Amino acid sequence: MTEAIEITTFKLSNCTCEDFIDANVEVDDWLKRQPGFRSRRLAQWGDGTMVDMLIWDSASHGRVAMARMMNELGESPVHRMIDQPTVSWSVAPVRHRV
Repeated sequence: MTEAIEITTFKLSNCTCEDFIDANVEVDDWLKRQPGFRSRRLAQWGDGTMVDMLIWDSASHGRVAMARMMNELGESPVHRMIDQPTVSWSVAPVRHRV
């Protein structure tokens, strides 16, 4: 297995970064129970774009978890806080690390 990075970027819809982070308790708890999950970081660029970075044991783990999340947490308030047309999602195997 190769470690993988999942990166999702998006703009928030009618909420602050702090509100969004507070609303992610359910998502964070869910992620911790997913096979292959290692860590998550949320950041915000100067233009307000959120960067959601997850580390997985493999790209396959990340893809499977994303599909499950949309089914299992599809009604989470977190999704309403995201400006959906701005979402960009990708997952890729790590090729180098130091």
